[in-house]
Amino acid sequence: MTLLFIRFFFFILTGTTGYYIGTMVETPVLGLEIGLLSALALIFLEQRMHNVSVRGLSSMVFGLLLGLFMAKLVGNILSLLPLGDFIHSVAVIVLNLVFSYLGVVMALRGKDEFNVIIPYVRFRRQDVHSKIILIDTSAVIDGRVGDIYKSNFLPGRLVVPKFVLQELQTLADSADDIKRQRGRRGLDILKESQKDNRIDLRIHEEEVSDDRGVDAKLIKLAKFLDATICTVDFNLEKMASLQGIQVLNLNALAEAVRCVIYPGELLEVTLVKEGKEPNQAIGYMQDGTMVVVGDARSKMGQRVNIVVTSVLQTQSGKMIFGSIA
Repeated sequence: MTLLFIRFFFFILTGTTGYYIGTMVETPVLGLEIGLLSALALIFLEQRMHNVSVRGLSSMVFGLLLGLFMAKLVGNILSLLPLGDFIHSVAVIVLNLVFSYLGVVMALRGKDEFNVIIPYVRFRRQDVHSKIILIDTSAVIDGRVGDIYKSNFLPGRLVVPKFVLQELQTLADSADDIKRQRGRRGLDILKESQKDNRIDLRIHEEEVSDDRGVDAKLIKLAKFLDATICTVDFNLEKMASLQGIQVLNLNALAEAVRCVIYPGELLEVTLVKEGKEPNQAIGYMQDGTMVVVGDARSKMGQRVNIVVTSVLQTQSGKMIFGSIA
């Protein structure tokens, strides 16, 4: 509604201006018509430009300014030579055209590098550090990022790249039930996080050109923004770490904050299923740690006290073995 009002106001103002100019040359009706037609042409052109990216335009302007600056430097050097006024004037025009064209073309070709940096450039004190944390698809679906952020263990700004949103959308539209459920879960988590005032979550709108996949794009973007990657993907963590990028693995954090349990301690656990060995039963602690209890199959479905006999650390996590107390 506001945009429609601005267009209408511009249309009336341009017509009035054309009429006023027309009265100065004794053709007010012609001036009014020219003013109104000019307004319609500009409004039509503005509507056709709705797909033009403001950040893409900013890179073009940056290239144009750089080209004009270089043309000015070279023109000043040529002014010291005895070329004559005519040749010097022509040379200045040619230099401005050539360097402006080269500057705009180079800026547009490198707009990925320019655009991904510009949204996060701002003036700030040198002693204030605001870290950017890029969230990958696995971390979004995992759902623990928001709770960890609200506990102040992730200082900085959470940023979800546009290509991560596109991957979530692809999963949500998948024919596979599991993938579709994971994609919808991720989109729902992002929507709820944006509503929470305690979570500083932003969407990075600019696309990153890389044909090797989402992980490669994430690493490239992290390099441009000097950002940290938050993930639960072990392979992405290794690949990013090898390239000097800091990675926060939520699984590593969860493993680090688990309670330390020693043999001989008493635990209370609910036995939920049978174990692989005869007469074994299995339960789980609140943090997901598996507890294997011997001679306890008859206690299935009950909450029992056990004595820890041993603790086994594996690549997938920690396993606790015990017996009925």
